[in-house]
Amino acid sequence: MVARVQRIPLADQAAAVLLDRIRGGEWKLGAKLPGETTLAPQLGVGRSTVREAIRQLAGRGVLTTRQGSGVFVAALDVPEERATLMSRASIITVIEARIAVETEAASLAAARRTPAQLRGIRAALATRTGAVANRSAHVDADLDFHRAVVVAAGNEILTDLFDLSTLRMREAMVDMLAIRGEYGGVADHDAHADLVEAVADRRPDDAARASRAHLSALKEALA
Repeated sequence: MVARVQRIPLADQAAAVLLDRIRGGEWKLGAKLPGETTLAPQLGVGRSTVREAIRQLAGRGVLTTRQGSGVFVAALDVPEERATLMSRASIITVIEARIAVETEAASLAAARRTPAQLRGIRAALATRTGAVANRSAHVDADLDFHRAVVVAAGNEILTDLFDLSTLRMREAMVDMLAIRGEYGGVADHDAHADLVEAVADRRPDDAARASRAHLSALKEALA
């Protein structure tokens, strides 16, 4: 059998380079990473790719995001037990964990979000709405939107838990959309828009309900 050349996504390559730099001692444990605008030209990729690479490493326990402070080194290598846990977890288990995390995060975001964070959430929703030509791009935009809501909750542990589920969730969602063949419909957009408006109007209970309803529907679709 002839081996085939596989294309490795840019975000995966960027994550590997950052991990190598951490392993090489460029950043010590607890050190703050440079911002996206600095890392992007260093890595030769766009800021969105850097963001995805950071999210991957956060999900693997190497980096952690601190609200209003930046991205910091949480481990000098991938904690194997964490990566193994997520690789073995069923997608339903991951969604149930997301329901727990994001329902509370949505409620907190409605109470705590800043005007700048709300603008970021709205921008993420607009990007998600426009990302319908490519499955992977749509999933990435969807995860960026949900992460923006979680970050607005102002709880670093909730953000870290969200990041932990990202890699497993992304894989499952891309596969699901490939099977369904359609995504980004009106009902789906409205569900996300309802969440945004609840956060904007500072209605914690409604935000929590909107988040739970959306993720519960996703769980049923993947079951």
